[in-house]
Amino acid sequence: MKRTGIYLRVSTDQQTTENQRRILMEVAERSGWTIVEVFEDAGFSGAKGRDKRPAFDALLKAVHRREISMVAAFAVDRLGRSLPDLVSFLNDIQASGCDLYLHQQAVDTSTPSGRMLFQMLAVFSEFERAIITSRINAGLARARARGVTFGRPNLSLKVRQKVQKALADGHSIREVAKITGVSSASVGRIRKAMATVENRQESVPA
Repeated sequence: MKRTGIYLRVSTDQQTTENQRRILMEVAERSGWTIVEVFEDAGFSGAKGRDKRPAFDALLKAVHRREISMVAAFAVDRLGRSLPDLVSFLNDIQASGCDLYLHQQAVDTSTPSGRMLFQMLAVFSEFERAIITSRINAGLARARARGVTFGRPNLSLKVRQKVQKALADGHSIREVAKITGVSSASVGRIRKAMATVENRQESVPA
């Protein structure tokens, strides 16, 4: 017997969750599920994260405490609006041994065919990440073609020698940065490199 948590959500106060509640209650009765609690977010957008949907957060906490073994929702968009968020939710409840029922999509992960949903969504999520990465790389390539540079600019030999001389004269990293106009982080790296060279020289027998 499934200990079920029903999740209801509407985006505005003018909408009602009653239709969702009635249908899911009927499904639970036909399926022999035990309703542990009904979690309702009324007037909350599905685009908001877990921390902005109190009932959704309470639902996940109940899953983690293993108080419920089935989450029932009217449709997939009641749970969230983005594929990565949905995949994260599914992985989260699956790790706790909890199943998912979606009425509108006729999905029940307690069945063999329903469990395929996890694998399919993981594939689509990976595909989406690949597309995003490809777009980012293409954008960087176009920017480089226009002469845009990324990352820290390399110091010229003249500037590096100026920093080395100031360090050799006994100035602190902060003082050298002020004198040369080079960042403290870059000065620190140069001093570290100088120290490494000095240590190597001292270790060579005369």
